[in-house]
Amino acid sequence: MKPKRMHMVHNMVVNYGLYQKMDIVKPTRTTAYQMTRFHSDEYINFLQHVTPDNVEQLAMQHGGLEQGIARFNVGEDCPVFEGLFEFCSISAGGTIGAANKLLSGEADIAINWSGGLHHAKKTEASGFCYVNDIVLGILELLRFHQRVLYVDIDVHHGDGVEEAFYTTDRVMTCSFHKFGEFFPGTGDIKDTGLGKGKDYAINVPLRDGIDDESYRSVFRPIIERIMEWFRPGAIVLQLGGDSLAGDRLGCFNLSMRGHASCVEYIKSFNIPLIMVGGGGYTIRNVARTWTYETGLAVGEDLAAVELPFNDYFEYYGPEYKLDVPSNNMANHNTPDYLNRIIARITDNLRNLPFAPSVQMQEVPRDMDMDIDGQDSEQDEADERQTRKLEKDFSLINIYAIHYILYAHG
Repeated sequence: MKPKRMHMVHNMVVNYGLYQKMDIVKPTRTTAYQMTRFHSDEYINFLQHVTPDNVEQLAMQHGGLEQGIARFNVGEDCPVFEGLFEFCSISAGGTIGAANKLLSGEADIAINWSGGLHHAKKTEASGFCYVNDIVLGILELLRFHQRVLYVDIDVHHGDGVEEAFYTTDRVMTCSFHKFGEFFPGTGDIKDTGLGKGKDYAINVPLRDGIDDESYRSVFRPIIERIMEWFRPGAIVLQLGGDSLAGDRLGCFNLSMRGHASCVEYIKSFNIPLIMVGGGGYTIRNVARTWTYETGLAVGEDLAAVELPFNDYFEYYGPEYKLDVPSNNMANHNTPDYLNRIIARITDNLRNLPFAPSVQMQEVPRDMDMDIDGQDSEQDEADERQTRKLEKDFSLINIYAIHYILYAHG
């Protein structure tokens, strides 16, 4: 999860000349105030001030050392490091910036490979993820779009995003992941949402060794049915590279082309799309795949092009090619098992109202206005107090009623 992955991808994108077909934007960093659109004030305040030197002192202020550290789940999987909050603000700023590019009409596809931190929860870190940039980006999209689809092909279940939108029918989450004695332990096919969100959470539990053909056979039918019934106005696609063959923490067997075929299929619907990163721990393979998928986003097939010399060229030896092949890993996903998953999910989708509508409301102000438009610290304090009085009405449900009416003629 170190920034070297981003450097490697960016270097390859530049040396392939892809930058000439896209706008490379340095987004505004997310502020603590913006992060509290999803995360709790207390948690963000902790992230803002914690350092490796004062972590024990801050933890003691939250009920004792062990209890304080456990409260925000910092430690083994989510260590405190220098620049933690800066890292979070850059990652989240990229996804929020991507959402704003779509909303302004400046882009049809926006990419933030430093995003995709799908495990972060409202009040705690989880699985190398501290601030959930995906949830913040989706909340931004919901200001203008009635329905947003989230698709996750990381080997791990996208639990943080699913949990955030588990009770709303305006966001459908669909996660394809390894299930069974595997982090984070959630994502059973039976978990489909609650209340208004019933049947709007889709989980596709897969077994070890799934290959390109098997993945395609389950991915495309499910996405096709979702698009038919849900009709999203925008899509967020999480492209964790730990589902690739040979990943240090993963157990799937997808080649670069098999992974990228998900991008091709989602792109074919011509719906505004945000692509974000996520996991991936054999970094040379992650860099190859995300570069190739960047090429697909701008209409270039890089597989036939010789790997250009770049700052990390030695990482791609001994073959020095832009390719991640499958290996001879056994595939434990039988056609019968995959067909039963498709049938079960299709039955759940039939319970949905066709393209659910939402209440008409005034469109919320732009995120920048929420920050720059404040007259004083007192205004911010008043607004926070109002939000606390509405504690029984979650942030997700607040944004679930916002809708814009486009008038024509």
